[in-house]
Amino acid sequence: MYDLAIIGGGPAGAAGAVYAARKQLKTVLITDEFGGQSKVSEEIYNWIGTKAISGQALADSLKDHVMEYEGEYLTIHERVRAQKVTKQDDGIFVIALSNNETITAQTILVASGSRRRALDVPGADLYENKGVVYCASCDGPLFSGMDVVVIGGGNAGFESAAQLLAYTKSVTLLQRSDRFKADATTVEKVLAHPHMRAIKNAVPVRIDGEQFIKGITYRDTTTGQEITLDAQGVFVEIGQIPNTDFIADLVTCTEYGNIVIDPRTQRASVPGIWAAGDVTDGLYHQNNIAAGDAVKALEDIYLYIKA
Repeated sequence: MYDLAIIGGGPAGAAGAVYAARKQLKTVLITDEFGGQSKVSEEIYNWIGTKAISGQALADSLKDHVMEYEGEYLTIHERVRAQKVTKQDDGIFVIALSNNETITAQTILVASGSRRRALDVPGADLYENKGVVYCASCDGPLFSGMDVVVIGGGNAGFESAAQLLAYTKSVTLLQRSDRFKADATTVEKVLAHPHMRAIKNAVPVRIDGEQFIKGITYRDTTTGQEITLDAQGVFVEIGQIPNTDFIADLVTCTEYGNIVIDPRTQRASVPGIWAAGDVTDGLYHQNNIAAGDAVKALEDIYLYIKA
């Protein structure tokens, strides 16, 4: 039996594994792959301590760092997923894996992240990372001086638009309904920018291009007319889906599936379970925040086990 099972190999899972091994907790890391969502990013400019790094290079560096500690205190189960977590009457957790193995642990750190809700229109898959992107803070600088489109009228959409306005030629935001979901103050401030505009009742229809995208077509739901916008980038902000299927019936989650945590300690509703990163109901989700969440959790886990 392990002291700690960490589920996930992104920045949160990797940080948790390194700290757990250094604290000499008998730990197992369970991950389908290393890197998290940012693995697909062409270039990342906000990973602290590194001026620029590709998503694949970040994933490789996280894996390399974790592998340095594999041995007496850290076991790594790669290319497997947690299928189900249950808690026995004696308080021990049982984790069923996708390879039909089971693992038992005294505590669990859930760092399984989330996945972006994909844009489901013709051309979206074809041009992913060729103009269609899902992270403005990661990939936005690549579109300096270009016309771009943001899909999604919630806070995430408007916050992405605000970031993109710093270096793009223009930003057009498409909202499928007749009202924005973002808070009014954010909407007002972002729309005040001279290079920003927003279109309501706009449903994406398709994305066109050649080697890279050249434009996006949307349908005006009030008139039925299809309109094409020239754009070199389409930033999709239509929500995220947390990877919590394997544990959602054990811990308290939000209506969207994010694990509810105590932000002071990262503790979930069930004693012995912590969560870090995008899988939580934390207000902000970034690679650096995810790593910090995990470090905070490990400090608390260590006290929980040893104190």
